[in-house]
Amino acid sequence: MSIEKTEVWVTGIGLVSSLGEGLDTHWEQMTTGKVPVPPVDMEDQAPYPVHTIVDIDVGAQIPKRSDQRQMGPWQHLGVYTAGLALDDAGISHNPELLAATNMIIAAGGGERDLDVDTTIMEKIHGADNPGPLLNEALNSELRPTLFLAQLSNLMAGNISIVHGVTDSSRTFMGEEAAGVSAVETAVAQIQHGQGEIFLVGGAYIAERADMSMLMEFGHTLWQGEPGSVWSREDTDGGMVMGSAGAFLILESRQHAEARGAKPYARINKVVSDRCNRQAGAARQVADSLFEQVSDQVPKGPLPVLSGCCGVQPQLNEEHDFLKGLSDHGIDPAIRGVSTLFGNTLEAQLPLSVILASLAISKGSFFDPFDESGAEKVFSGQPESVLISNWGHWRGESLALVEKPDAPLRGDE
Repeated sequence: MSIEKTEVWVTGIGLVSSLGEGLDTHWEQMTTGKVPVPPVDMEDQAPYPVHTIVDIDVGAQIPKRSDQRQMGPWQHLGVYTAGLALDDAGISHNPELLAATNMIIAAGGGERDLDVDTTIMEKIHGADNPGPLLNEALNSELRPTLFLAQLSNLMAGNISIVHGVTDSSRTFMGEEAAGVSAVETAVAQIQHGQGEIFLVGGAYIAERADMSMLMEFGHTLWQGEPGSVWSREDTDGGMVMGSAGAFLILESRQHAEARGAKPYARINKVVSDRCNRQAGAARQVADSLFEQVSDQVPKGPLPVLSGCCGVQPQLNEEHDFLKGLSDHGIDPAIRGVSTLFGNTLEAQLPLSVILASLAISKGSFFDPFDESGAEKVFSGQPESVLISNWGHWRGESLALVEKPDAPLRGDE
């Protein structure tokens, strides 16, 4: 017995990345007819390239100086981009609607003050009795708000304080998989009548030496000129980290129609799983996930957005999986999102959903991001976009984004 599910519409988008701010800016840079050259900082964290965030006027979305002072760049970016999504959906000045908006945030472990960390380390380095020095430094150098900045759910708290989003709040922590869980949970709750409107998304700041250090401890970073993510397939691979804030307003069709909101796109399906990443295990998971969505994926030419991180062997396995869609009658026009944006960790899936929604709303797909021929031209008007997002450590997922008026396929 099939159960009719509520349609999930994308009615608001906030996007800031290394390419700029807002949908029009991103669309212009990704549809020039030429292979785009992403802005990458090769100096600050050499030999590791980084996609750095553009300058933003934080005060435009976080007007109080006191609020700005108690946040770091990561929270500034998240709260700012969430405000853009609320503005875009037309609800930022509606207290009643804001109070009814649920929030699901994908977050990392907060952010540190590297100057304070360095000062403390210098004080205790070589000391015969570092304990008292450490306690003194912790008492004198750390403000309570700085200490609280280590909490992953502080971004959600600041969004609530600054923007007035005060219904339920949930934070997922755990790199790319956190962004998947945030979108997947919001979609499932709307589809099953457990919520009408959600603010969903995440942010990541790549210009953090502490995060680069942690990533390189796992031997996951790419060194030198990055090129296309597919150009790393014949190498040991590696990630180029990228800064981005990506937030969505997801809404039930009925709720959106009642308030006269126009959708960018419809999210049909989000499925995910994880494995221990032994050889071939992630591919098996991806094949299993595709079985769950295959009856809703159209045959023939299909735009595909891949969040492939660049780490091996996941890079080759995910690309092989995507090329293998041809065995199911699908001709995939793949775009490697991390080529332009880097790996934005918690923001990676929300970013891909935004790009899919943008392409569908514009009636056109992005030009290839790669000159090798790995990415085919898609010349039609996309009615569906398939998203593949494998985490660099754990987690595989697929999402299907469609035109709002496209017929529903499969046994919803």
